Formats: sequence, C-alpha cells, structure tokens
Amino acid sequence: MREGELLVSAEDKNDVVMIQLDRPRELRYGHKAIKKMLADSGSTIENIDIDNIDLEELEKYIYYGLLSDAKKNGETLELSQMEDLLDLAPNYVHITEKLTEALNIAFGGFTVPEGNPEAPAELSANGTGKNP
Repeated sequence: MREGELLVSAEDKNDVVMIQLDRPRELRYGHKAIKKMLADSGSTIENIDIDNIDLEELEKYIYYGLLSDAKKNGETLELSQMEDLLDLAPNYVHITEKLTEALNIAFGGFTVPEGNPEAPAELSANGTGKNP
C-alpha cells in the first residue's frame, strides 16, 4: 500500500452503484468526487437538480463518479471520453437511474419501504402508545 491510500474492505463497498458502460463500472460519490463535481459545475449540494439536468452536466456528474473506479483499474479517464462511454450504456434510463441511485446514497437519500409508517405513532400522555 502506498502512502495516502486507505485499505477498504468489501463490507465498506455499500456506497457503490454498478453502471454498465464499456464494462461494469463503479459509480461512487465520495468526498473528493463531490468536491470536484461541485467546483467544476459551480453548483452547491442544495442546487443539484437531477430532474432538470442537461446532457453536459450529466456527463460531468457521471465522470466524477467514475474517477475512483478508473484509478482502481489503472485507467486514465477524461471528461472528453464521456460521450462515447455513455453511448455504451444499455439505454438512457439506465444512466439516469444509476446516477440518481448513487447520488441518493452519497447524500443520504432514502425511500420509506412500502407498508412502513413514515413516523412513529404519537404516544399518549401516559406513554403507553395507546390513544385515550
């Protein structure tokens, strides 16, 4: 292991989303990727709007999310390659779904499982959880 590198176990890989491009690639938004992405886009975390993203922004977002995968595989990934790389995805929906999934993981987004209440039931004054 080289200086500055961290050893990551398989259990720590729950922040990775696999996207199918030229090969299965890890799409991950760690601190470094988010910092570079926001600096390049001139945006803030609060202003990221996946529903209204243009194609150039999409390329940048995917690019920064793929950098750790490229480094891990000894590749040099350039933003200029993203058009061709994204053309290799099964379809456009695959790209947008994987981007959304990876950003939700990075920023703590979640969905409430079906059938579970969004908030715990109110407790009565006596603390039994039963309504009077």
